[in-house]
Order: sequence, then C-alpha cells, then structure tokens
Amino acid sequence: MSTEFATTTDVPTTSGAPTRRPAPGASDFARLSRRMAAEGLLDRRPLYYTVRFGLVLLAFAGGWYALFALGDTWLQLGLAAAMAVVFAQVALISHDLAHRQVFSRRLPSEIAGRVAANLLMGMSYGWWMNKHTRHHANPNHEERDPDVAPDILVWSKRQAREASGLARFIGRRQAYLFFPLLLLEGLNLSFNSFRALRSPTMKRPVLEGALLVAHFAAYFGAVFAALPAGKAVAFLAVHQALIGVYMGCVFAPNHKGMLMVTPGMKLDFLRRQVLTSRNVRGGPFVDTLMGGLNYQVEHHLFPSMPTPALGRAAEITRAFCEEEDIPYYEVGLLRSYREILGHLHRTGEPIREAR
Repeated sequence: MSTEFATTTDVPTTSGAPTRRPAPGASDFARLSRRMAAEGLLDRRPLYYTVRFGLVLLAFAGGWYALFALGDTWLQLGLAAAMAVVFAQVALISHDLAHRQVFSRRLPSEIAGRVAANLLMGMSYGWWMNKHTRHHANPNHEERDPDVAPDILVWSKRQAREASGLARFIGRRQAYLFFPLLLLEGLNLSFNSFRALRSPTMKRPVLEGALLVAHFAAYFGAVFAALPAGKAVAFLAVHQALIGVYMGCVFAPNHKGMLMVTPGMKLDFLRRQVLTSRNVRGGPFVDTLMGGLNYQVEHHLFPSMPTPALGRAAEITRAFCEEEDIPYYEVGLLRSYREILGHLHRTGEPIREAR
C-alpha cells in the first residue's frame, strides 16, 4: 500500500465560509426551518417506522431461529455476518428513538430505546445518548465533541502534537490502522456501556445494567447452546468484529475529515452543523445501509426529523445553502472513506516528523 493517501481540496475546512448575513431579526436557520415545516417534513411517520421496525425485528428473530436450525456447521460464520448487519440496524433504530423521530414524548422513546439498545443490541442507551447529545451540540469541536477526543486516534494536528501513550504510537500510521481498529469497536461499545453504569450522569443505572446483563446472558447462552465451543467462539468473534466495522463505516463518513472547530471559532448554529457535516450519495441502497445518516447535514440541523423526510430536506437545504453562499458538501460512499483516510494520514504528520 502506498504511504500517501488522497487529499481533498474541495472539503470546507476553514472558518471563512459565511459570505452573506441573514436579514435583521431572522436567522438563516429559522428561515430554513419554515421551509421544512411548510412541507410537513417534521411530521411523524408512524407507518414507515412500523414497517421498518417490523422488518428488523423479523430479521432479528429469524437470525436466532437460523442459529439453531443450521446446527453444527461452519456456515454459521455467514449467519454471524448477517446478524452483525441486523444488530447494526437495531442500533440505528435506537438512534432514531433517542432523537424522538418515532415518538414525540420522552417516556415511550426511552422505553423503546432501552429495549432496542440494551436488551436487543447490548449497548447502553443512556451512555450513548449522553455522548451523542454532546456531539450534536458541538460537532467536530476539538475540545467538546466526544467523538473526536484523542483517545486512540488523533483528529487534528494540534491533538497529534499533544498526543502521548497509545494515541501517539498509533497516530504514526493511524490511516492504515483505522479499519483494523474498527474490528474492536463492537467490544468497545459493550465495555463503555458497562463502565458508564458507574457514572453519576447515568439515569436508571440499575435498569440499564439489568437489561445489559439479560442481553449478554441470552446472547452467550444461545450461541453456546447451539454450537460446540470452538464454533461458538468463532461465531462470536466474527459477529462482534463485523458489528464494529459496520457501525464505524456508517458513522465515520458523517464528520471525519470535515471542518474541525477550535476554541474561539465563531459560527452560528446552521453553519456549525453544515460545515462540519458530510452527506453521502448513493440512492435507496445507501439510505438503507446507513439508516438515513448519509443525510448528515439535515440530520444535524433537524435531529427529530423522520428518516424518510431527509431526502427531500436535503434538496431544500442544498438550494438554501446555494442561495446563502454556504458550502454544502456531499460525495459518494467510497470517496468519503478515501477522504477520511487522507485526513487521518495528514493529522498524523506531527508525530511522524517528531520521530
């Protein structure tokens, strides 16, 4: 593999974006919101979510039935891969529930969210919602967005210069290690879910913990009941590894390689969300694969907007941004990964140069 990754020259990466100011008394976001509301794009879509949830739950139940029906065979590894997709779709459902795209009220959203995330997926709804809320408030902010904290990877050259320990070791070749590291993301989600139960910010830790324990007891119990130990371990390894890859491939294109917001940078709400987000083209297949998160600009502007409305919302937002001279960025799925790797390679330069 070459030591250089592609760079992108047309991705908005500086703060000098706004060239036209809103009219006095009316923000750009308020005017865009009125356009969305006029077309009913913020209205609930109960039929869509009923069908979507039903299909995912049917696939979920069918997968566990197939586990026992197939029996002692290495074909189970194919089922493990298929179930990784199903689990990731359950996680995407949890995401929509957390944003109240399905129910307008908090209580049914939390009940359904904990069932989907904790019980079916094995991920803490409360932990993830807390982290994701902070991300939405400050996307790609070097100091405030937990998704770009320099934990193992570094996301800016400033982070690279200050990196130490594991982040500094990995940062030298983090572009090459990005996809291999995603193989561990499923385990990382489970680890952080249990660790968060001790956090003072966790609501209902006993309930969340009980649901997580119930999930993993049923999960490990079913796999080891259906398969001999060797095949069971292989099934679990493939399943967890591919969950991590799928989740990483869905969420990484949304912001990685886009504008990094630094302390002191002044952006209004609309520009902060648009300039730090990347949309991914691809039609119905990509829409389904990414659960609508390929419309990341619109999702960040209107988090409670139902998934099926995002395509039309993208058309309106794209036109609005053109009117206001606001850079609006979208690429194909493969191009997005190429840009992510290029960004990771560039941000690791201070570590390589120091060495």
